[in-house]
Order: sequence, then C-alpha cells, then structure tokens
Amino acid sequence: MSLLKKPLQVSDLKNLQDMWPKDWTLRFISLALAVVLWYFVGGDDTVDKNVLVPVEVINLPRDLVISNQFKREIEVTISGPRSLVLKIEKGDITRQVDLAHAVPGTMVINNENHLIPVPRGMKVLRTQPDSIIFSLDKLIQKQLSVKPVTKGVPASHYVLQHIVMKPEAISITGPQAVLAQLDALQTKVIDISGMNQPTQLQIPLDLNPGLIDLIGETSVTADLVIVEETMEKRISGLPIEMNSYGGSRRINPSTVTVTAILPRSLARENNDLPSLFKVTVVDENEEGQMAVRVVPLENNSGPIRIVKVEPLVVTYVEEKSEPLPSLPEINTIPRKE
Repeated sequence: MSLLKKPLQVSDLKNLQDMWPKDWTLRFISLALAVVLWYFVGGDDTVDKNVLVPVEVINLPRDLVISNQFKREIEVTISGPRSLVLKIEKGDITRQVDLAHAVPGTMVINNENHLIPVPRGMKVLRTQPDSIIFSLDKLIQKQLSVKPVTKGVPASHYVLQHIVMKPEAISITGPQAVLAQLDALQTKVIDISGMNQPTQLQIPLDLNPGLIDLIGETSVTADLVIVEETMEKRISGLPIEMNSYGGSRRINPSTVTVTAILPRSLARENNDLPSLFKVTVVDENEEGQMAVRVVPLENNSGPIRIVKVEPLVVTYVEEKSEPLPSLPEINTIPRKE
C-alpha cells in the first residue's frame, strides 16, 4: 500500500520513456494499416466469379485480314476477395492478342491463365475456350459490277428495255479467298409485274454474311426503263418541203417513203402517219443532187426511230416557162379633123 501511495517521480517518467520504443509512432501507424488491410482484404471472403472478357487484336499487319468468325469474347473465372471481385464488370479486363508476326494461314492462340490481366489480389482459375483460332488471308481490293435480278413481266404491250444501276460497280477490300470467288454483286429480286412506265427504285444487294461484314447492308439505285412495245411501219407519200425551191424549180421525186419504228399505239391509232415527220432536202454540192433529211416530230406517245429513207437523194429540175401568146396587130385609122 505504501508503494501505491508513493508519488510518481520525474525519474519514473524518464524510465518509462526509455522503455517505450523511440519509433513508436511509425509502429502504431503500421499496426493501424495492417488492421484496416486485414479487414478489407484478408478478412474478406474469397469468392469466384465468371466474367466475359473481350478479345482485342493488336498489331495486325496492314496487308493481312482475319477471314474467319473468331470468338470475340472468352469466359474467364476469377477468384479473389469479395469486395474486389464483385466490382469487376464486363470490359474491365481484356484479352489482347498480338498478331505482329502473323503470316497468311491458320493460327491457334492459347488462352493461358497468366495471359489474362487481372487486378492485384485476384487470380484466374479457368478460361473458356482455352484457345482462339484465326484464319489469316491476304488483303486485296476488287471492283465488282452490280447485276439486277428481276421477276415478272410489265403490263400488256410494255417491255423492260434496260436497267441502269447506280453505281454500276462497287469496290470492295477484303480477304483474297472471299473476293476471288466473286465476279459480280447481285441485287435482291426486283418485281416488275404490271409496270407501264419508267421507275426508279432503291434495291438492297443480296450479300452473304462474309460480304456484309466487309461493306455492311448496302443498297443501290435501279432505273427501270419500261417502254411501250414498238412495231416497224413503212410510210409512203411523205411530201418534201420546197420552201426554197419554188418558182421555176421542182423536186423529183416530190415525195419519199420512210420505214420507222413506232410505239404500238401510235402506229395502230394514227391514220395520218406522214404528219409525224418533217422531210427536207439539202443541196450539198450545188449540182442538183440533194440529200433527203427526215426528222420525227415530237409526240406524246413515245420516241420514233428512222430505219430507212427511200430515196436518199433527189434532184431538182428547171421548168421552162412557156412564152405568152402574141397579140394580133391592130390597124389604126387617123382621125379626120
């Protein structure tokens, strides 16, 4: 009891200070950090989680292309403290594949656990699949024409004259093995059933999955030139205009015969077919031989095409004017004054 009641002396405080380590502050901080780390990491439960890891291809040579549909994601099982593992989301980890030294052919890349980069404190338990297969091919460029595909027939007495594609060809860059087998690109089927006039349509191309990967879903413009059926008609008695050859000159012959391609309705319904043409002559050598020129006049039924003109050359002749008849002489008798 006497010892307890003894007052604390200065020397006693000094002895306590000598007993306490001089770096007690650092030791205390280290102890506190260790406790916190144990609580959040060491003291946390260890859990496993499956995550989808995207495959990232890097350093692919510019003259090569991957021609197959490879696995774009792999399934990875990771293990670690619950607080860290549960924070991992898709995209936080990637599987990089370096193809800097790739050559044309088939490459098998193994998905080894140590090649999957995970944050500190975690580890990779399993990868699925355990390998990725790449088919590498030469990268080429090829110009492919666009070919329309049609079905059906136009309306009665109408025909599909031709189809103008815009663009007429498409340039594609892709694997040599894929493009070497193609000579042209085809459109989806164009139904022309019952059409009776020119029509413009936007038509998608009929592409296989490999080409869709290269150029995507692509459409082109198709100009359908649909015209009325035509028939050949021989028209005679077309008069030659003689505006500059009147007076003492006349054309020989004065009419020509024309063979022309006419729209069906125009050829059958128009009884005055010569009125559809203008016929003139040109004196090219000023020797009386004149070339015949026949021009179709504009009409609402469709174009007219000249096939043949008979004759191609006409002449002009001078017509001698007959002298006027002489008047009888009249005798005059002088007037007497």
